[in-house]
Amino acid sequence: MKPSILIIEDEFLISAEMEEVIRDLGYVSAGTADDLESALSLASDEIDVALVDVNLADGATGPEIGARLAREYDMQVVFVTANPQQLSAGVPGTLGAVEKPVDLRVLDEVLEFAFAYKRGLTPTPPPRLQMFQAI
Repeated sequence: MKPSILIIEDEFLISAEMEEVIRDLGYVSAGTADDLESALSLASDEIDVALVDVNLADGATGPEIGARLAREYDMQVVFVTANPQQLSAGVPGTLGAVEKPVDLRVLDEVLEFAFAYKRGLTPTPPPRLQMFQAI
């Protein structure tokens, strides 16, 4: 089964582009959400990775969403944000952050890293991924 990815982004054009890129890379989109409520309504144990923005339609709820997805659904969470400094202390249970804009190559590297980490491997983090914890 192909890995599945949940996109949590409130800017429609960005979420649509990310979803298209994810499919082009051969992954399955588990859907898109733009706030806490819609993110949690889509969450499931079947989703492997969540790409989460910090500032969403309902405010800066991205860190709470990321922590809950990691804790409650065992998802690997990577923040994709224009504001990584808002996460300087990190978010418990999540991997790290990559700064927007993110091109195809960087997104592919980040996803490969997250999937390997989920499988229990200890891959080298991609250069653009700001890790929250040492692996």
